[in-house]
Amino acid sequence: MAGIKVLELGTLIAGPFCSRMLAEFGAEVIKIESPDGGDPIRQWRVLKDGTSLWWAVQSRNKKSITLNMKDPRAQEIAKKLALEADIIIENYRPGVLEKWNLGYEQLKAINPAVIMVRLSGYGQTGPMRDAPGFGAIGESMGGIRYVSGHADRPPVRIGISIGDSIAALHGAIGALMALRHRDATGGREAGQGQMVDVALYEAVFNLMESMVPEYDHAGVIRERTGGALPGIVPSNTYTTGDGENIVIAGNGDAIFKRLMRAIGRKELADDEQLSNNAGRVARTEEIDHAIQQWCMSQQIDAALDILKAADVPASKIYSVRDMLTDPQFIARQMVEQHTYKDGTPIKMPAITPKFSETPGSTRWLGPELGEHNHEVLQALGYTDEQIALLHAEGAI
Repeated sequence: MAGIKVLELGTLIAGPFCSRMLAEFGAEVIKIESPDGGDPIRQWRVLKDGTSLWWAVQSRNKKSITLNMKDPRAQEIAKKLALEADIIIENYRPGVLEKWNLGYEQLKAINPAVIMVRLSGYGQTGPMRDAPGFGAIGESMGGIRYVSGHADRPPVRIGISIGDSIAALHGAIGALMALRHRDATGGREAGQGQMVDVALYEAVFNLMESMVPEYDHAGVIRERTGGALPGIVPSNTYTTGDGENIVIAGNGDAIFKRLMRAIGRKELADDEQLSNNAGRVARTEEIDHAIQQWCMSQQIDAALDILKAADVPASKIYSVRDMLTDPQFIARQMVEQHTYKDGTPIKMPAITPKFSETPGSTRWLGPELGEHNHEVLQALGYTDEQIALLHAEGAI
């Protein structure tokens, strides 16, 4: 992505995560923040010296400038940056950018090659376009909350803001597709740009497998099934004798036979009725009970060794402590070591996916608020005196 300029107009998770992906692979990402505290994620969760540890990851490789978007002079600066950018990424409510003269149609009239990724709760059209929508709402409306948890309890959320992150990944994919189209139709100077409209609920809905045709054709509404994968047996979460949790996926026909032999249930391995998934689904409770009984007789490490020897997919459910000491994570260099400006060491997730020729990198941690004001404004042609005046008068 070297040579690609990205302007980020957004806060919290969906928009910033989308642009983070591009920054990790070399794009120049300029993030606009409010002078009054900046992106709220700076203050979320665990802090170091008043700034979120999450910030170091979410905004790595980005340049931070502060603009008071209520000031017409700041809007003009943002417009100049937008017209220079290859990709604009924003996650405000529909209509906000238009008030700042930064809407897609307004910019397209000046630069037809502009690409704008717009992430919002409900998209840029429809009766709910103006309603506030965070990741939790997208997860609820998009279907993932309905199937998460146990049948006898209310739906639960996954412990991260997955709706935002799913939308962000859709946005990054959309940005790259739009960039490919622009370059194929004339490039930065003469190519055709477009708007990429990502609704959080639609991004979640896109992951929901066969739910729609199953309901439409057979009237089946997929319900909550706890740790099990519905309609695919066995694939569930079990508890070992030392209180650890283990996921065992023995749902392939040959794998199931190996699993049953490994846990000492040869009669189930040889049962013709259980030789295919349909037969196993009919006897789900019996199979899960047999596996759970065996798990309770084992310590987690012993259980994993036995299943590995039998070539059965299985894993302990990892905490972050497990991840940082796991040989696979270490071999794949999935945790990076960095240092804050004050010398404090910090570990963070490495960059994925892995490329053989053009891997991504962490060039710097999340920037201080307005750290790149002078650099960015100078590049736009502003003098030191002009920058100082804009700052003194609260425009930046």
